[in-house]
Amino acid sequence: MYCIKCGHQLPDDASFCLNCGAKQEIQNSTTTPQAETQEQPAGAKEIKCPSCGAPIAPKFGEMVITCEYCGSSVTLENTGWKNIAKHTMLPINVVDKDDITARLRKMMDRGLLHRHLQESSQLEEISLSMVPYWIIPVAARTNLVAVDMAAEVGNIATTAALFGVMGGAMDGGFGGNRGGGFGGGMMDGMLMGSVLGGGGMMGSGNTKKAYTIDANYNCPVVALKALTMYQPHDYEFSLDGRVDFDPKSIPKSIKILNGDINEDAAKNQAKTLADRLQSEKAHSKYHMIQQIETQEDVSSGELLHVPIWFAKYDHKGKKIILVVDANSGAAINSIGV
Repeated sequence: MYCIKCGHQLPDDASFCLNCGAKQEIQNSTTTPQAETQEQPAGAKEIKCPSCGAPIAPKFGEMVITCEYCGSSVTLENTGWKNIAKHTMLPINVVDKDDITARLRKMMDRGLLHRHLQESSQLEEISLSMVPYWIIPVAARTNLVAVDMAAEVGNIATTAALFGVMGGAMDGGFGGNRGGGFGGGMMDGMLMGSVLGGGGMMGSGNTKKAYTIDANYNCPVVALKALTMYQPHDYEFSLDGRVDFDPKSIPKSIKILNGDINEDAAKNQAKTLADRLQSEKAHSKYHMIQQIETQEDVSSGELLHVPIWFAKYDHKGKKIILVVDANSGAAINSIGV
């Protein structure tokens, strides 16, 4: 059984939770479980699908469960089990093993890792699964202050020209030859100090400028802790092709995975992803950033099951796992293990 308050796994005859101390209500076999409603106790050993009434038996740790009969899903929240409002899937377009193997060979030979890697690698395992992802919409705004390089270069040129004129005048009027006059060593030192040290006219700070970067993301957050090492970084799925989740349309040989990461945790991860992407955009576009701050507006997400190919290679004793989107055929990432 599971604790009715925190979901911790307990012995079947436990009266109190060993984790949070909550008193447990032990149900007998003749008692109708409260799981028939959309909100159900976290400790239910078996819940019923809110759509079709079929039994759903969560395994220990699972927080996102899909009904194998009708495809509806429920998630464990603070108040118990709740029906997931929007559950979709991406169709499987790359389903044949020979097809995916040929695609993998091209990816490995043409630059996913480096040329001709496939020739010295042996395919050990390959599998196709329907992996759950939370798709979290994030609207991000980054405010930053950076050096305006065009203005900075203009300042350097203006400063150099000004000191060149002044130096010439000083050489003629005071120093004569540059060996010991006022316009020689002193003026050269002032110019060099301005250019290298940031002092004087160029270092006044008038080349700083404020910028704003706005972007919208549909951040995919893998909903299974065991697969977080394959979390996409800057990859987004083609959501235009998604359809309502239908387990009957998925071949029996393809395993449909449940998740153990709820939506709240996924939202926090999506904010982190968006912040990192915004920072990368800012640093690729602007130089010498003085200040940077990103604000994220996170919206409610949806559960998306995506067909994913996992291919494990052995390359001279080193294991390499390639993760491929079986809807688009594109590589999501490659992992060395």
